[in-house]
Amino acid sequence: MRSSGTNMWIAPLLLLVCGVLVFYPLIYLVTESFNIGDAQIFPPEEYGMDNYWELFEEPKIILNTLWVACLATVMAVLFGFVQAWIITRTAIPGRARLERLMQLPYYMTPLIGALSWGVLLGPKTGLVNQVWRSMGFSSDFFNIYSPWGIAWVMALFEGTVAFVMIAASMKSMDPSLEESSRVLGASKLRTALKITLPMVAPGVLSATIFVFAEMLGSFAAAFVLGIPGRFFVVTTAIWEATLSYPPDYGRAAAMGLSLSGAMVLTLAAAKFIMRKGSYATISGKAFRPRPMEIGAIRWLLMAISWGYIVVAVILPLMALTLTSFERFATVVVSQMQFTIANYETALAMGSLAPAFGNSLLLGIVVATLGVPTIGVLAWIIYRSRMPGRGAMEFLVMVPQAVPRLVFGLGLLWAWINIPIPIYGTLWLLGIAYFTVFMPLGLRTIAGVVLQVDKSLEECARVCGAPWTYQMRTITLPLLRPGLVAAWLLIFIASVRELGVSVFLMGPNSKVVAPAIVNSWLSSSSELSAAMALMQTVMVFIAVAILFRVARKVGGDVV
Repeated sequence: MRSSGTNMWIAPLLLLVCGVLVFYPLIYLVTESFNIGDAQIFPPEEYGMDNYWELFEEPKIILNTLWVACLATVMAVLFGFVQAWIITRTAIPGRARLERLMQLPYYMTPLIGALSWGVLLGPKTGLVNQVWRSMGFSSDFFNIYSPWGIAWVMALFEGTVAFVMIAASMKSMDPSLEESSRVLGASKLRTALKITLPMVAPGVLSATIFVFAEMLGSFAAAFVLGIPGRFFVVTTAIWEATLSYPPDYGRAAAMGLSLSGAMVLTLAAAKFIMRKGSYATISGKAFRPRPMEIGAIRWLLMAISWGYIVVAVILPLMALTLTSFERFATVVVSQMQFTIANYETALAMGSLAPAFGNSLLLGIVVATLGVPTIGVLAWIIYRSRMPGRGAMEFLVMVPQAVPRLVFGLGLLWAWINIPIPIYGTLWLLGIAYFTVFMPLGLRTIAGVVLQVDKSLEECARVCGAPWTYQMRTITLPLLRPGLVAAWLLIFIASVRELGVSVFLMGPNSKVVAPAIVNSWLSSSSELSAAMALMQTVMVFIAVAILFRVARKVGGDVV
C-alpha cells in the first residue's frame, strides 16, 4: 500500500492516544495495588505484597465470585443454546418475531432485572412470596437475595448474548449432516446432542468464555441482590473497600487486578482450545440451512421460547409497573393503594431529570465521535500495512479484559492526580465510556471491514486518490452498515452503563444508572421501581427511533 503524509502520521497518533487512554489509568491501578502505606497518598510511601497476600488469606470472596460466575454461565449458555436451537433449527410458528424479541433483555440491563426480581422474590415483601405465604406456607417460595438469585438474574440477561453468538453458528451449519443422522434412524434429541452440539462447538465455546468473563466482572445484579444478604463478590467487595473509612484503595486495586488476571487467563484458554480443535463444517458446497419439521412438538418448543421472553422481560416489567403505582408493594387486592406519587417524587428530584439528559447526551456524543474513530482504527488494523497495527489491536482490546468497575477505579485515581479539572464532569465520563467500549465497536465494525473487497480501495489508489479521499468516498460508505450497528450498540451500552459511572459520577454529572442505585439504597422499592421503569421506557423509545433511522441510513448498502 502506498503511504502518504497523512496516513503515515495518523497511525502513530492513534496508537499514542489509545495507549494513553488504556494504560494511563492501569498504571495507577497497578501502583496502588502495591501501596501498603497511607492509601490516600500518591505515589505510595510504602510498597509491598500485603494486599495480594490478604486475598489468599481470606479466599471467601474469590470463591463466592467463582461460584456465582459458574452458576450463571451454565444457566446462561443453557438458555442461549436451547433458544438458538429452537428458533434457528426448528419450524416453530413466529420464529422471526421471537428472534427479534430475544434482544429485549439486552436493552433492559441487569440492573433493571435485579430490581424487578427483587420486587418479585424479595424475602416476605416480594410479590411472589406474598402469594406463596397467602396459600398457607410459612416460608418464602424463594429468596432472591442469595447466590442462586444473583446467578439467576445474571443468566437471564446474559442468556440473550449467548443466544446471539450460538445462533450465528447454527445458521452457518450444513444441515445435510443432521439429515444424514435422521436417515440413519437417530432421534431428534440424539441428533441434536451428537451432531448439532459438536458442530456448533466453536459458537458454544465462544459464548461460554465471553459470558463467564462478563459474569466475573458483573456488578449490578451482585450489588442489588448481594448487599442485602451480605453476600460479596469481588466487584461488590471493591465497591465496599472504596467506601470504607479510611478507603482501602490498595486492597480494592489488588482485587481488581486479580479479577482482570482471571479474565485474561479465561480468554487465553479459549483461544488455546479453539486452536487445538478442528470444527470446520462449511465447505465449498452450497447449502441453505433448513428448519426441521417437528410436528406437534413445535407448540411445546414455541411455549419454551415464549416462556423465556415472559420470565426475562414481561414478568419483570409487570412487577415494576405494578410496584411503581403502589404506596406499598403488595399483591393483596384489599391492601392495594394506587398512586402516581412515586413518579411525581422521581420527577421532582433535582438530580433525576439531569441524569436522564446526561445519559442520553453521553450516549449520542460518545457513539457519534467514537464510531468514526473506531472505524479508522478497524481499517488500519485489518486492511492496511502500517507498522504497529498489531500493537494497536492489542491496545484497543485490553479494556475487554478489565471489568468496567475496575477500570473506573483506575480512572478515578488517574484523573484525580492530573492537573486537568475534568474529574466529576461529563468530559471524564465520555472519555471513560469511549475507552471501555472500544472493543465492542472494533469487533462490530471488523466483520464488515473483512467482507469488503480490497480491489475497490486499490482502484482508487491506482487512480491517484489520496488516502483521506479514499476513506471518505469509498471505505466509509461501504462500512456504513457496520458503523450504524456499532453506533447503536455503543449508544445503548453508554445509556445503561453503571460500573464505570459509579466511581466517576460527580454532583454536576449524574447519569441515570447510578442515580437509580442511589435511590434504591436510600429510598423505597416503589420509588426505585418508578425510576427503573422510566429508564427502561427511555431506552426502548430511543432504540425504536434509532432503528428506524438506521434502516434509512444503512438500508441502501446492505
